[in-house]
Amino acid sequence: MEQLNIALAAAGGTVLCLGMFTRWINRSYFSIPLLALISGILLGPLGTGLLLPTTWGDSFKILEEGARLTLGISLMAIALRISRNFLFQHRTSLIILLGLGMPMMFLISGLIVHWTLGLPFLIALLVGAAICPTDPVVASSIVTGGLARQHLPEAFRYGLSTESAANDGLAYPLVFLPIFLLEPNEDSPWLTWLWDAIMWPIGAAVMLGIGLGWGVGKSLLWAEHHKTLDHKAFLATSLALTMLALGLGKYFGTDSIVVVFVAGVVFSQLVGGAARAKEDNVQETVNLFFTIPIFILFGLMLPVEQWLELGWGGIGFTIAILLFRRIPVIFLLSGLMPLWKSWKLALLAGHFGPIGISALFYSMVILDKSGHEIAWVAGSLVVTASLVVHGMSAAPLARLWARIHEK
Repeated sequence: MEQLNIALAAAGGTVLCLGMFTRWINRSYFSIPLLALISGILLGPLGTGLLLPTTWGDSFKILEEGARLTLGISLMAIALRISRNFLFQHRTSLIILLGLGMPMMFLISGLIVHWTLGLPFLIALLVGAAICPTDPVVASSIVTGGLARQHLPEAFRYGLSTESAANDGLAYPLVFLPIFLLEPNEDSPWLTWLWDAIMWPIGAAVMLGIGLGWGVGKSLLWAEHHKTLDHKAFLATSLALTMLALGLGKYFGTDSIVVVFVAGVVFSQLVGGAARAKEDNVQETVNLFFTIPIFILFGLMLPVEQWLELGWGGIGFTIAILLFRRIPVIFLLSGLMPLWKSWKLALLAGHFGPIGISALFYSMVILDKSGHEIAWVAGSLVVTASLVVHGMSAAPLARLWARIHEK
């Protein structure tokens, strides 16, 4: 119970401290997720030792479910920001990013893991699958601050947010492909993968998300029309929809991340979510309040000793992932994508493909389903590096972009 009270005080105190200085933070070399990570390091076994996750029971399961909840809330916030015609207007770019770009990043990441860490190829693909999606939590903290809104192009910001939200759920089949191929008792892994990782988890998730988003959206409109509400209910309704989608998605064995995003998009289109979210500052509230605790927890659990065991291979792996996982892919495909057609936008979008909570979530899934801890060790290493590199470069690059386009 003492650990619970310390954890509550630490999370609340960190939110308060960072919240008082968000304007300065968003214009500095530090992002809110990075500062939350540092807070976790200081509070945990690597620092003061006030919080010890190993005494809480299954800390990996806590991290998995905490990451799933954080992803769900962040995806809902992104879905509410998407304007009514954005998905249709930029459908070609998004289809290319998800249909070609994401599998390419998966294979490149797997090959880098194979070459730098010397792992068997299928196990390397496990790590590659976990770290290939662009993280919506870190991406949102980069593109929604005042400095980003002031200096970065709207197409870049909305495109990165939408891509990161969509590819998070679609990483599910990529994660389970090597899991099924590594299963020794699996007679037809490809057929199993087709049904158990695509047809049911993704197909049913889309249908469930459409139903939930439509039902909750219509209910909110009905309640507003008949004046049965005694308060502004948009933020509360969107959070409740997130919980409902996460719970039902998991209960029915679907990809609950996809359920949340689809439900959020349908709900937003019905109720005019983009305007309401802007009025209620939904994205800023989510970034400040709901993402800080998971990064504190991550800081408490950093497996530094296991990182050191990777040796020089771990350093080579981290640098290669940050340089080659995404930038070459976006450059190669930019000519086909009207969204980021210019080489400057392609370079910016290639750089800002952070690896974060989604990688931690899938690392935990891999550990649970296959027992391969390397996904957590390597994944947490590159997530930490991404928080430092992408978090500290966000404000300077936004200012640089503004200076270039002022000339």
